[in-house]
Amino acid sequence: MPAPELRLVLAVSLDGRLAPADGGAAQLGGRGDRRALEEALAWADGCLIGARTLRLHGSTCLIHGQDLLAERRRQGRSDQPLALAVSRAGDLDPALPFFQQPLRRWLLRPAGLGPLPSGFERELPLQTWPQVLAALGAAGLQRLVLLGGAEVAGQLLQQRLVDALQLTLCPQLLGGGHAWLPAALRLEPNRWVLEEQRPLGGDELLLRYRRLRAPAPVPVPPL
Repeated sequence: MPAPELRLVLAVSLDGRLAPADGGAAQLGGRGDRRALEEALAWADGCLIGARTLRLHGSTCLIHGQDLLAERRRQGRSDQPLALAVSRAGDLDPALPFFQQPLRRWLLRPAGLGPLPSGFERELPLQTWPQVLAALGAAGLQRLVLLGGAEVAGQLLQQRLVDALQLTLCPQLLGGGHAWLPAALRLEPNRWVLEEQRPLGGDELLLRYRRLRAPAPVPVPPL
């Protein structure tokens, strides 16, 4: 099975920040952004979430739109995409509201960290990202959304494994260092093609880009 298509979904300030300068969970995005997020979740089979993001927010996002839930049921899919928690230490607090949410949970962590923690139904070894995505594809997942955090997003972007970006620009300037990519990240020059731009109300703007893949080299016949 091919690796799943991966879409990074974020709400960011006009200066590209995820959180206020003092840190903490950001409260970016209004009703229109929430709808766009739920549409992305409804599209997805699974949702990648970094452990730090889960600790900050306590839970993940759920689909609430009745039309989106009805369409997933019509397709024979679960109400919510599978939650894929990414943790290097595998030490998520079982008291987090995340573990009470009505969804299935898998854990991605390095091998050899002991028994599977309560609340997860399955774990996959956190190896290289191409190996992880290949394993998820083999498990039947075809479409993934990535909701954070910056470290996970940076690793996947650096390896050119993110296929699409869905960014909601929110009418705020936050300053500080909490950008949506790590400050030390170095990327090779790459291009993205605009697929959609849509006003969401409340002065928010949705931008959706697809990564422009380099054309395959043309074989040169031998002389």
